[in-house]
Amino acid sequence: MKRTNLKVQNIVATTSLNVPVSLTKLARSQSNTEYNPETFPGLVLRIKKPKSAVLVFSSGNLVCTGTKSTGQVRQVIDIVIKQLKKINVNVKEKPKINVQNIVASGSINVMLNLNLLALELENTEYEPEQFPGLVYKLVEPTATFLLFTNGKLVCTGTKNKNQLEDSMRQLEKNIKEALKRMK
Repeated sequence: MKRTNLKVQNIVATTSLNVPVSLTKLARSQSNTEYNPETFPGLVLRIKKPKSAVLVFSSGNLVCTGTKSTGQVRQVIDIVIKQLKKINVNVKEKPKINVQNIVASGSINVMLNLNLLALELENTEYEPEQFPGLVYKLVEPTATFLLFTNGKLVCTGTKNKNQLEDSMRQLEKNIKEALKRMK
């Protein structure tokens, strides 16, 4: 099985600034925000470069989505801190970033018989009438894959590059073993 490189499509990361934030003030000072406290307690701050969205909560907690690397997450958090400085919110220490989820896409360059894989692999869901992909949950390391007949895949649920690589290796090993059993 020759794999094409996995490409990170999205990273979800959280951090705490350890200072309260006036969301009303932030919404008034920035045009790139969405804030409807009646429907959602956080403010959405859109960043153009790197393209991302940050949920800002009055507690100073942030959720960053849309970036493609941890370096970009750091960049985005620094941009948010600069914007907060404009409304007199001073972040004293460098916030610790916690990656919650990485979404990556790639291919194992093998045509897959999803009906047979659904029978051979544990922890799968496959309902082709509803969705063309097979959902395969790996337990160790924890990851969820969407597998398609053309060999393309999406992986979600990992928190760093090593987990992502480990889960890909485990997936390839499990598919190879399943293919052997099918012969």
